[in-house]
Amino acid sequence: MSALISDPTAIGPVGRLLRSRLAAALATPHGVDRYLERFNPMWAAHEVRARVVSVHRETAGASGAPVATLTLQPTSTWRGHRAGQHVLVGAELPGSGRRHTRAFSISSAASAPGERFTLTVRAHDEGQVSTFLVHHAEPGEILHLSQAQGEFTLTESPATPTDNRLLFITGGSGITPAMSMVRTLMRDGYDGHVGRKVTFLHFARGPEDQIFADELTAIAAADNGVDVHLRYGDQLFSEFELRRLVPDYRDTDTWLCGPAGLVDLVRAAYVGAEGEVSPRLRMEFFKPAVARTVRAGDGTADGEVAFTRSGKSAANTGASLLEQAEDLGLRPEFGCRMGICFSCTRTKTAGTVRNILTGEESSLPDEEIRICVTAPAGDCHIDL
Repeated sequence: MSALISDPTAIGPVGRLLRSRLAAALATPHGVDRYLERFNPMWAAHEVRARVVSVHRETAGASGAPVATLTLQPTSTWRGHRAGQHVLVGAELPGSGRRHTRAFSISSAASAPGERFTLTVRAHDEGQVSTFLVHHAEPGEILHLSQAQGEFTLTESPATPTDNRLLFITGGSGITPAMSMVRTLMRDGYDGHVGRKVTFLHFARGPEDQIFADELTAIAAADNGVDVHLRYGDQLFSEFELRRLVPDYRDTDTWLCGPAGLVDLVRAAYVGAEGEVSPRLRMEFFKPAVARTVRAGDGTADGEVAFTRSGKSAANTGASLLEQAEDLGLRPEFGCRMGICFSCTRTKTAGTVRNILTGEESSLPDEEIRICVTAPAGDCHIDL
């Protein structure tokens, strides 16, 4: 009973009722989560939110950007994550009047539903969300999340024992998904003495910018079958060194994540005699959530967007319809700003639109669209 009092959305009769079609119909048009959020931001029937529990500075950014690890307590709607996955994070930035969303990899070991997890974020000057999380997020801050995403995941586990050798090659903040995998192996009883072995090769600007420095030192010193090799500054990746560390690397399960230059060099090293990249190489490319879309071919956005009910219109900027409506002073209903909750669904009466997440275009009349992840491709009329 106490669990239901503290969180009525937890699994149980009340939780099932809140997730039912009847509750959704009664809460139309705002949705159940909009009402729950008014009582407690950690109550949710469908959406995922998280409370910042702690913020730990990993590096001060002496020669690069500072890095911090945020420990998050998600709502009961969080379905957990597999090691190596990432999550979309939405934050209300001070003074912006809107929620901004970006993708970040999860750095903690694989989590169960509703379980705490961590994000390790590097703040970049051009990154509004990353800068906010590293410099300004404090315990108690509420963030909006997607469910965990991505297939750059660990396949090895104590439950599926093999004698496979595992290789992780990372650069900069690309270390975070690999660290999630190594932490999962160590937590779940990985044993390097039964033939399995892990090689961890990481490149950073310098020791002062090394993420997880103390933990990596402890892992390297332990008798656990994990070899850690840290390279700094001008110690660039070379196929010669990789061959010395792992002679049969092209036939070794490899996870690669880092800046474009490193990825290109490593990928070239995995090209075999027949000109094909080894299927044992897995690569992750992180891209920020798309904020703007352009007309294919000429790099410009054209046409006019009309919000017919309000009588307001403007030249298409290429931004999402939600952002363009807000730029005109409109305040349409929205929830996640990630295309998940459907709170921002409106009717497109005419014109062509493009889904920002998938790139798919549609010209159907009287079409229900999610304006947070939809951008106009030319003239467009929205019932708003």
